[in-house]
Amino acid sequence: MTLRNTPRLCFIGFGEAGQAIASGLRDAGVTSIAAWDILFPRDEGATLKQAGEKIGARLATSAADAVANSDIIVAAVTASSSLEAAQSVAPHISGNPYYLDINSVSPGRKQETARLLDGTARYVDVAILAPIHPRRHQTPLLLAGPHAQAVLPLLVDELEMQGVIASDEVGAAAALKMIRSVMIKGIEALTAECFLAAQRAGITDEVAASLNNNYPTLDWPKVIAYNLERMASHGIRRADEMEQVAVTLSELGIAPLMTQATVARQREMGEFGKRDRVKAAKTEGADALLDVVNKALKD
Repeated sequence: MTLRNTPRLCFIGFGEAGQAIASGLRDAGVTSIAAWDILFPRDEGATLKQAGEKIGARLATSAADAVANSDIIVAAVTASSSLEAAQSVAPHISGNPYYLDINSVSPGRKQETARLLDGTARYVDVAILAPIHPRRHQTPLLLAGPHAQAVLPLLVDELEMQGVIASDEVGAAAALKMIRSVMIKGIEALTAECFLAAQRAGITDEVAASLNNNYPTLDWPKVIAYNLERMASHGIRRADEMEQVAVTLSELGIAPLMTQATVARQREMGEFGKRDRVKAAKTEGADALLDVVNKALKD
């Protein structure tokens, strides 16, 4: 289809989320997409650049080059570097573009970033509340902040994206994202801990069957395989996010006891996920994943 008044976009951070959204937008007919990632100049950035070339994005030579003439800036970096990413582009922004902060960080961090960009860009707090695949740019978004209402029609009508408004207060979308992660990532961590132990005790099937008494609608072999795969594939990024969840809970006066444990388990599983044996087992089901991770734990 031909889009009218198509905005010019750039992505600061071009990992899984950035690539997924950019590829979806390209397929929807968006032609002006630039991308920058701090890994681009390094050897480990080669795969990111190849992905950008395949998508058809313009590979920028710097953060300044990426944001030049952009109407919408999408910040999709690691949680630990979200503020630094905004600092890297702030001096180079012109034309008062929208700045969509989709990073998984605390409400306080998003408010700090909004203050940094005040008067330079129209900051929007954005939370992604579902896996980015397979829907890519059409994955539902939750928007918050004083500019959320203005940018939503642009996203929906011109870019075929989907979103709803949480609030006109920056941090409202982040709060929902962070607090739900206590449960989502926590359940993943509990799944790993429970069934790694069950396999060592030789009672994996029995434990899964007993859980059906409490959760009869869940297919536990599928739940185990899915949760372990997500941790092995994304555990390091999830651990970074959970550190921001801990900050969020502390901002709310809640001691992040369970969340801190989730950080450790997610990071451990993410490190195991770098190993070839674990990578190979990710498509082989729960038993295979439990086996190779238990062996890794013994190593």
